[in-house]
Amino acid sequence: MDIQTTKLELLKTILETENTDFIQRVADFVKKEKVDFWDELSLSEQSEIKQGIEELDKGKRVSYKSFLKKIS
Repeated sequence: MDIQTTKLELLKTILETENTDFIQRVADFVKKEKVDFWDELSLSEQSEIKQGIEELDKGKRVSYKSFLKKIS
């Protein structure tokens, strides 16, 4: 059986059931299986992003032109 057929059969099963517990278990499983991009980042990358957010919250901003000059 190919993956597309399996997906369609799963979808059909979900759509046809009235069992709320089953639907909730499927929904919980899908949520758990989704990968959060944040978890894929290194600790260093996470730290830099947090620092940037803190600086923005404090009103520290740079213009796009200044940023481009800085990284060039």
